[in-house]
Amino acid sequence: MAKTTLTAESLFPILNQDQSPQLPVGIARMAFESTHTDDGHLIEFRTLKVRSVLSRIASKRITWMAWGINPYRGCEFACRYCYARYTHEFMAPGQNQPPQPGQPDFRDPNTFERLIFLKQNAAWLLEQELRRHHPTDHIAIGTATDPWQPIERRARITRSLLEVFARHSGYNIGIVTKSRLVLRDTDLLQEINRRNRLTVHITITTPDAALARLLEPRAPRPDLRFDTVRRLRQAGITTGILCSPLLPGITDTEEAIDRMARHSAEANASFFAANPLFLKPCSRPTYLSFVQEHFPHLVPDYHRRFDRADFAPKSYTQHLSHLVAVARERHGLNRRWREDYDDLVSPTEPSPGPVPEDPRPPDPEIHAARKPPRNISSPQQQSLFA
Repeated sequence: MAKTTLTAESLFPILNQDQSPQLPVGIARMAFESTHTDDGHLIEFRTLKVRSVLSRIASKRITWMAWGINPYRGCEFACRYCYARYTHEFMAPGQNQPPQPGQPDFRDPNTFERLIFLKQNAAWLLEQELRRHHPTDHIAIGTATDPWQPIERRARITRSLLEVFARHSGYNIGIVTKSRLVLRDTDLLQEINRRNRLTVHITITTPDAALARLLEPRAPRPDLRFDTVRRLRQAGITTGILCSPLLPGITDTEEAIDRMARHSAEANASFFAANPLFLKPCSRPTYLSFVQEHFPHLVPDYHRRFDRADFAPKSYTQHLSHLVAVARERHGLNRRWREDYDDLVSPTEPSPGPVPEDPRPPDPEIHAARKPPRNISSPQQQSLFA
């Protein structure tokens, strides 16, 4: 019979923990325990076990949202200006923890577009969480990553979440996407719209297809996105255009903004909104490399703007706000929004009181301090810029 020697360390592993590799905690541990599920072009997909799909929105710039949903962590569209690249950094080991064998560098901004996590059991989690939330809370889908990025064709996580919302009533739901794939789910969006207050925001940075391909390499062409707006409007869904971000020296001119507003009106968009570029440290190298390669004459101006600041100065944002307001008025988009809101209220029902806050947001910044919502008397009084 073999002799077995038991030690205190083998009986009680906790006594020997200083000699064992320390596992990461929180979202970093979820990433460590994730499993490979699929591959795309230069992209790996992994499943991610999460405890929740509703995240509290804390933002100085977005006051109309209370909760956000991102069915995916990471985004295939690879937008050069994307502010959400930093969210992968939360999955990196702590400062005092060694790198885990075989794990990617989560602090590399490019990992955000090359390693995409699919949230498991998202629909079941949402069903449970909605029981604890008041329907008057505003919920936004797509605050950091696109809910209809290409993997959604196979994973169908976003559609499963829409199926949950289609069974509920009374919620204020906003959707932000660049994807034409949203049209696949028109049936569910119509049912959600019938039972809730739904607004879809299609982000289009430029009508120039060549420029869009450089800025957003894997996103649909601009003309396809304009057509998506047109089709959703035909389906009776309030759908507008976010021309975001406005890029200094590239898309922030009066002519460029007016052109976008004209295209928005031709697509029968419910509204047109825009906000200026901001560059967080995580997105600065990727975007400035794009500028260096394609607009080298603008490099000094960008360094002047962003070397010591993430956000544009107030004078610049006010200037753009004026240009956007003039373009909206010129192409009848302010009137379009008011008419859409009136359509939501039956003439046989009592007036709901003041017009609710305009759901046209600037790009969400999810980890800043949140201010309480503001009430406004008409959409045009709402500033596009915080």
